Amino acid sequence: MQQKFHIERMDRQRLELALDWAAAEGWNPGLHDAASFFAADPSGFFMGFLDDEPVGSISAVSYPGDFGFIGLYIVRPEHRGKGFGLKLWHTAVEHLGERTVGLDGVIERQSSYARSGFVTAHRNIRFEWNGPAAVETDTAVGRLEPSEFDAILAYDAALFPGSRDGFLRVWTRQPGCTGLLYRSDDGDIAGYGLLRPCRRGYKLGPLFADTPRIAACLLQAFRPHAGTAPIYIDMPAPNTAALQLAAQHGMRRVFETARMYTPRIPSLPLERTFGITTYELG
Repeated sequence: MQQKFHIERMDRQRLELALDWAAAEGWNPGLHDAASFFAADPSGFFMGFLDDEPVGSISAVSYPGDFGFIGLYIVRPEHRGKGFGLKLWHTAVEHLGERTVGLDGVIERQSSYARSGFVTAHRNIRFEWNGPAAVETDTAVGRLEPSEFDAILAYDAALFPGSRDGFLRVWTRQPGCTGLLYRSDDGDIAGYGLLRPCRRGYKLGPLFADTPRIAACLLQAFRPHAGTAPIYIDMPAPNTAALQLAAQHGMRRVFETARMYTPRIPSLPLERTFGITTYELG
């Protein structure tokens, strides 16, 4: 009897499975990413089944407003080349409708995304940092406390194409994570970031800062919180100051993607983005 392929929305348990697949692909997801992802849009995660066997996944997260993001696009290796991925793709695109849609495409998939109307905005380069702990921390750097969430949300709004209150509320409170912010002389937030534990080491994302000096202060302040474990950070290539920081700290390039959008590229101040939040949700 021929097996039947069908697609269902994921629950949290299935999302954890998709993240296990992402880990097997070498994408190194965070240990507690599922809760934050699900908080962003619980209706935006899809899994393909061959009869009762899960064989593929895709996320199509809708943010309030007119922005969406596609990620977690995976078909299990033994089931590739059978058309299942294309069906998942169409489900994601239809779910997001007329929104501006972003994704981070791995090198081998970028041409196929271009054929679907996606335009490359810039490269994101993943760096691995095994540097020594900071000797001292700038006194303007402090912990990101829950009472400051509204201020962080307001700061974040200028640096991301959609409102992400639900996502950030959970993202900044992950178990084992460290959130830090930088306050200017007048007390305003001038940068912030989040370091979270991953399958291997830690990821620092986002890392937003008004100036390269502030980004450098935050980087140094995060280093002791990882101990001897590596820190991974995904830097947008157009931010040359970010790439200079990576070089100054002896970071090693390990991976890259292309940030792609359709039908238009949002206007964002990439000079203030020293580390994107995540390849899966933007």
